[in-house]
Amino acid sequence: MKSPVHRCRDVEHGRGQGTGGAGTTCLQPEQRIPISKDVITSSAASAMWFIRDACGIVCAIITWMLVLYAEFVVLFVMLLPSKNLTYSIVNGTLFNILAFLALAAHFRAMCTDPGAVPKGNATKEYIESLQLKPGQVVYKCPKCCSIKPDRAHHCSVCKRCIRKMDHHCPWVNNCVGENNQKYFVLFTMYIALISLHCLVMVVFHFLYCFEDDWTKCSSFSPPATVILLILLCFEGLLFLIFTSVMFGTQVHSICTDETGIERLKGETGKWGKVPCWEAMQMAFGGPFSLSWCSPFAGLSCTRSPAEHTPLPQGDIIEEDVIEIPFT
Repeated sequence: MKSPVHRCRDVEHGRGQGTGGAGTTCLQPEQRIPISKDVITSSAASAMWFIRDACGIVCAIITWMLVLYAEFVVLFVMLLPSKNLTYSIVNGTLFNILAFLALAAHFRAMCTDPGAVPKGNATKEYIESLQLKPGQVVYKCPKCCSIKPDRAHHCSVCKRCIRKMDHHCPWVNNCVGENNQKYFVLFTMYIALISLHCLVMVVFHFLYCFEDDWTKCSSFSPPATVILLILLCFEGLLFLIFTSVMFGTQVHSICTDETGIERLKGETGKWGKVPCWEAMQMAFGGPFSLSWCSPFAGLSCTRSPAEHTPLPQGDIIEEDVIEIPFT
């Protein structure tokens, strides 16, 4: 007689391979527990989400400081001393809008529940309340003692199982999952745009200073101006490359309906994939519109009725794999 852990491994490795030995049938993906999104996220939706991780908090603060440094150099070194008022107004307005959207998207990605499964709901009473059919199988995460839905993975930093977890990003101090992937994509896009904008303005400012007197092209001394511009150029180039790669990777993951951790573990083809455009609409919250580019879309102060439904109480089950018996 196999232990529950061994049965779990057999189910995971034998999925989609038909019938094994005598009396053993490998479970198919459609036999996984059909838990709705509302039930999964209901317990965490009523409170603000924030991960208390020292490394993540430091990285998030550094991110904001780097954006504010770019803001300082762009305004006080390049735009305000410029003699061309139109040039300063246009570039200053554009840069500040993009920087504001980038920081707003960062805040939403950091403080939005990525799709965490409620802790401690792996109880007999809760499983019975799901009214599953005989022969269906539920899986318990041994680390957070929760019923683990399909395509969920446990994050050791968040200490929760996350639906459609792509990866844990220390720069946003959060997992990138089903509920906040849009904000992470917008964050990488806007950071890439302001990085490119900074590089273009630095090039034009250097050309302007070479043609004119260095003492007149900036309110700072020439050595300080050169150092500030070189640091901004290095920062812009580094983050342009990094965020552009991350943006492309995230869009590819959405279009292929395959997260980074699923691709890393080789968990492909175990679920019905949706077409690219449908997956984009699901990730960005509806049909194509300007709200796709807004980190504020989806804000709501109202709570759905599912958030007020308490999870059944009881003792945590010991088995990691539970098969609903035939009566």
